[in-house]
Amino acid sequence: MPTPSAAITAILIDDEELARRILREYLSAHRDVEIVGECANGFEAVKAVAELKPDLLFLDIQMPKLDGFEVLELIGREFAVIFVTAYDEFALRAFEVHAVDYLLKPLNVDRLAEALGRARQRLAAREAAPFDDLIADARERRKPLERVLVRDGARVHVLAIDTIDYVEAQDDYVCFKCSGREYLKQQAMSELEGLLDSTRFIRIHRSYILNVERLARLDQHTHDSRLAILKDGTRLPVSRAGYSRLKPLL
Repeated sequence: MPTPSAAITAILIDDEELARRILREYLSAHRDVEIVGECANGFEAVKAVAELKPDLLFLDIQMPKLDGFEVLELIGREFAVIFVTAYDEFALRAFEVHAVDYLLKPLNVDRLAEALGRARQRLAAREAAPFDDLIADARERRKPLERVLVRDGARVHVLAIDTIDYVEAQDDYVCFKCSGREYLKQQAMSELEGLLDSTRFIRIHRSYILNVERLARLDQHTHDSRLAILKDGTRLPVSRAGYSRLKPLL
């Protein structure tokens, strides 16, 4: 984070070149802001943030490939963010409720100055932005998930839901198993379960969520537990509660 005398390093993230040019022009009046990068899509943004580690992001919401909420989910919480959006009034209320700042397109110079003032205060106080609830709201609007995003350094893996065989809980992470490959993501198993299509993905055990399309058969294991045998031969434990969830779909 910058000291009061240091420049604030910023990245502009917007798929519209004209929007970035206007924002760049308006920011030129603020000498303490140094633009260190520009990105035209979310994949570029995740890579640039990982490499450049800016203080401040100007983040468009509606972008192809990855939208602004997905970018935010992947980059962490150590950055100040000013959202740039053409969202409607209903969506804007979400930003206000969660106390994050936004600029409404078309941009207004006075509103930009106000947003920058708040960003400076947040950076000086080393205050973490309250993004978690905002991201949770965005996920809720998009459920059931059609894809899962997993960050690996500066790279982003996009996993189509159909490619996931099963998910395994590993401490504070979940591990997605896809055709013999593994992708680790920091996320609670219970949170992921609530975002998946419950007619296709079943919590068969406290540590496993199964894509039922991969199931070949169920074998009795002990008196009150079973084994799920997948089409590729993988064997997963099925608890009594898991079997009660799975049985109606068999």
